[in-house]
Amino acid sequence: MLALAAAASLAAAFCSPPALRAVQPRRSRDARLSATTTADLATLLSAHSLEIAALRSRASGKPIDEVALLRVAMEHPGDAPGALAALEKVLAWREGEGSAITAAAAAAVDEARRGGAWDNSPVFAAAPHAAAIGKYITPRNCLTLPLDSGDLCYIIRAGAIDDGALMAEVSEAQVVDFFLYAKEVNRVVADARSAATGRLVRVVTANDLSGVDLFGDATFRKALSASSKKADEIFPSLNGPTLLLNLPFLANALVKLFTPLFPPKVRAKLKFEKGPLAGVDDLTQLHNPQSSARSQFLAEIQAILA
Repeated sequence: MLALAAAASLAAAFCSPPALRAVQPRRSRDARLSATTTADLATLLSAHSLEIAALRSRASGKPIDEVALLRVAMEHPGDAPGALAALEKVLAWREGEGSAITAAAAAAVDEARRGGAWDNSPVFAAAPHAAAIGKYITPRNCLTLPLDSGDLCYIIRAGAIDDGALMAEVSEAQVVDFFLYAKEVNRVVADARSAATGRLVRVVTANDLSGVDLFGDATFRKALSASSKKADEIFPSLNGPTLLLNLPFLANALVKLFTPLFPPKVRAKLKFEKGPLAGVDDLTQLHNPQSSARSQFLAEIQAILA
């Protein structure tokens, strides 16, 4: 039973299913098809023009751009009232409890780009509670890389995080803030890349679970689950596929057992793979754009996503 609970917590932390909602009015087949099969920004903006028009009126004067409005609209195709309700939640967080996180992330991304090449040190330094959390969640076990497709790949190696020692120093709420800040940084970068390239950029999550302890700190699992649930609400249509890499045998069996219980939308994004990162001791080996380890990992991820 304990193993079962651990596996369930692991699944919830990495892929919280969306809330059920009523069936909404349908739009034309061509519009729905283009909205689900393309990343072309102009096509998506056209397909969701009705919802975006309603959102733009509500967001007038707010620090939220067209790409962000599109992401909200994509979660509620053909449902302007639903999209407006979702936007209210996004704005409430950005202007309320998340205001410090959004301000810190925006300033950190500006500083990281200042020299022309990306410098991650100001981003990490500005993270909430970085002095404590940064001793355990580091570039050795948490990293974001660009894919050839234009999407971002957020990599986390949970088994390399001493979750017990981490949670002895910080609270669940502090860990949630840390991960929401990381997500906000990725959102800022993804939206900027989307506007610059004309292609809607998503964040692919690669969870390398080699060495993960199914019986690890329960508070850390709760923090992961809470941050994932909140992120689904305030970062709509940002997530691409979730890759669960190198699961231990027991975790692999249990998570696959429960996968059919997830909603189809969640199942469609889940991929289980062995191999990527198996020969990488720590993620700093992927930092150098010229490294063979990085090239191999990116090629393997692109092949999985193809």
